[in-house]
Amino acid sequence: MGRTVVQITLIGLLLAMVTTLPNKDDWDIYSFHINSTVTSRYATTVITSRVVNRMDESKEIEFHVRIPKNAFISKFRMFIDGQVYDGVVKAKEQAQQQYTEAVSRGESAGLVSSVGRTLEEFKTSVTVAAHKKVTFELTYEELMKRTHGKYELQIHARPMQPVRDFKVDVYIHEDAGISFIDVKGGLSTKALANAITKTHVDKQAWVHFYPTVDQQKICDSCGEQGMNGDLIIVYDVNRDNGLGHIKKSAGYFVHHFAPSNLPRIPKNVVFVIDQSGSMGGRKIQQTRTALIYILNDLAEDDHFGLITFDGNIFHWKQELVQANSKNLESAKNFARNINARGSTDINQAVLEGASMLNVHNREGSASILILLTDGDPTTGERNLEKIQSNVREAIAGKFPLYCLGFGFDVNFEFLKKMSLQNDGVARRIYEDSDADLQLKGFYEEVATPLLTDVMMIYVGGTNLTQTNFSQYYNGSEIVVAGQITDNDIETFTPQVVAISSKRKIIFSNPNATVESTGRVSDDRIQRVWAYLTVKQLLDKELQVSGPEKEKVKKEALELSLKYSFVTPLTSMVVTKPLGETTDVLHKPKEGETPQRWQPTRGQPLLTPQRGHGYSGRFAGLTPRSFSPVGGAAVFPAPAGHGRFAMSSFGTAVQSTHVPLLHRFLLKTENQTVPLCFDVRGSSFLKLLHHPSRELFVNGELDSIPKGGFSRIFIHFKTNHQVEIDTSGVTVREGQMMTHHTGENLITAGSMTVIMRKKEIDVAAGDMRLVVLVHEKNGKKLLWPVVRQHPSASDTEGLLALEPAVYEEVQPGPVTKLKIKNQNVYVSSASVTDYSIISPVTMNCWHMSAESALQRPLDDFVVTQL
Repeated sequence: MGRTVVQITLIGLLLAMVTTLPNKDDWDIYSFHINSTVTSRYATTVITSRVVNRMDESKEIEFHVRIPKNAFISKFRMFIDGQVYDGVVKAKEQAQQQYTEAVSRGESAGLVSSVGRTLEEFKTSVTVAAHKKVTFELTYEELMKRTHGKYELQIHARPMQPVRDFKVDVYIHEDAGISFIDVKGGLSTKALANAITKTHVDKQAWVHFYPTVDQQKICDSCGEQGMNGDLIIVYDVNRDNGLGHIKKSAGYFVHHFAPSNLPRIPKNVVFVIDQSGSMGGRKIQQTRTALIYILNDLAEDDHFGLITFDGNIFHWKQELVQANSKNLESAKNFARNINARGSTDINQAVLEGASMLNVHNREGSASILILLTDGDPTTGERNLEKIQSNVREAIAGKFPLYCLGFGFDVNFEFLKKMSLQNDGVARRIYEDSDADLQLKGFYEEVATPLLTDVMMIYVGGTNLTQTNFSQYYNGSEIVVAGQITDNDIETFTPQVVAISSKRKIIFSNPNATVESTGRVSDDRIQRVWAYLTVKQLLDKELQVSGPEKEKVKKEALELSLKYSFVTPLTSMVVTKPLGETTDVLHKPKEGETPQRWQPTRGQPLLTPQRGHGYSGRFAGLTPRSFSPVGGAAVFPAPAGHGRFAMSSFGTAVQSTHVPLLHRFLLKTENQTVPLCFDVRGSSFLKLLHHPSRELFVNGELDSIPKGGFSRIFIHFKTNHQVEIDTSGVTVREGQMMTHHTGENLITAGSMTVIMRKKEIDVAAGDMRLVVLVHEKNGKKLLWPVVRQHPSASDTEGLLALEPAVYEEVQPGPVTKLKIKNQNVYVSSASVTDYSIISPVTMNCWHMSAESALQRPLDDFVVTQL
């Protein structure tokens, strides 16, 4: 199968994940450490993985890292044979030139990023000589965000093998004092609980997780392949009703402001709910469920309004009303009868919501406007900039607008810009089984306003981050950083002025001293300032245009380079030993179609994916709508079919087309209507893997609307590979390669390939695979079908799925199915079955991939063919 590729996947601070795919006879991770240090809520994580090549020949080892979207990578190093290879952060355009030059030489230059709910990916590889070692070391930084009254440090470990020297060390130091600390998650269960030690002494806390090899096999989701679960450290700091906590170092300061025990402010809230046709099925059902929950949570002194919209605007009531029991019951009945239909007039709907709040100017209250939509405007005003201008004029800075984008069909950048222009934030709601919980979770963050019109004032301070905030909510925190003018602490005077209910309140402490850090943390406060400044400049760059936009972008770029942050404006060039390929990491923006590395044609590499087996039968594909699964990566759209098109090695290029979607069919055992689910964009899919037979079949989705696969790769034993594409068959036997077209009979070792006009029959051992060749709109597409499954018990992949078993437990307009004791809301849809010679279109029950497969879609994705 060409070079051996070993994959190590890590998710660290606030999520650190390892996926290693070892053959113990080939190589071994003999040490793996995660070290997280949190001071003043600023977390720095260093992940160190040490690997040895135990073979008598050189092997390629791949290092694969997932980090939180809010984190900035700041350092990456490799230690090989006494030499240190440091990654270098460069301006994106400069790094792009180096990347393009590598691609033009035919090298694998793509260091790929992809986006799930909270993650981005980083990977590189290096060739390690026989019996030599390599150490990978990654550092990244993030300012921890307080939500629901706590901070969370989450570590997810999936090494896929027990590691002899596996350690997680977390050290937290907060001068305000740590009020509580707890450890939870799947890795704190059963025998693994005994591997955790927790120490809390006033301002400091330590958590150590040192599981033995045997303990790594015993937890809720552990086994012979090691750990697979979460370790979550939850904590908060002591609060008071004063100015908060200010820390300074080397001329910089950071101010954490989160007063407690303040009276809640009654709120005026208007919910603007999209009920257009695209919201049909489970989305509208989950919206109803969440809305009813939110209504139940309203306090009696709150006032509220409900608007639904498609091409028209529908008011529950024309004005805001008090949240008494009678009004709430009427509003819940209205919510239960929201039905999806029609087009989408976002402009008029948001303006109506703003108008309701503007005429309900209640003294001593806080107003909030919340928009939920799943698509772009399709009627009324459709010019996005005009809509943003209209909304900004209507709101006029009087209250925040929060935009919730449901799924991936929505233009998230449009919503984000509109929210930022009106002192709010945008949040993506992932179309999944827990979407109602996501909606509830967001509402709970803004449910209890404590202060409005917050002004953070710093006499003797300069180069400040954001200092004005429309509202402060219970359970959150306001953070401001800046420089102290001339480093003169004597003239530095902080003060906070805000409105609490009907009165103005001033937070100050003229007798207080600003705490200074020790020499160890001198750089940390400055980095907090740089991190916050870059984040806010990137938000500002989205809102402005012309010369001001270039000025803001230039300032953000200079800071990113100075502090070696990998941001959307910079890239990291990974240096390697002489003669190896160059890797470049690009950080994507939220909602950007991610990149996935693709091998040069004629040089396919297979990364075997090990994990829990899952057998089954699978068929049928047509592009419709995407239902992403929790935590799964978003898949890249091929050139010309996505908001971002891909170059041959994954560079994102702006495009205006609708993302390409594929629909998959999962046949059933006890019902006539099959299940179906969607995959967004192009990707490499695990079709059939038999590790004990040394048989691996992978496929690449094509770029044909309502299409199938463009390439099928079959790897058998050590040196036999068959690549099938729409032009013919390429066979590799050792170093020899032959290409075949027309009808033909081909043998390669114990493999036999029979080429016919509309199908290609492949026999490998006791497995028989037929690749059907269909034609759609003048273009050819491929579809693989297993005619004979091998007797091996370690079969996995999409072609190995067993027929689904379900029962219909709630028929009607909103259908609910029960699958393996899980209730799943579904919608009626159609799908094409390409697994037969003459494809047919049939009805299906549409749901998320996670619900249909009963496991994450990521388990069926491979990084290379």
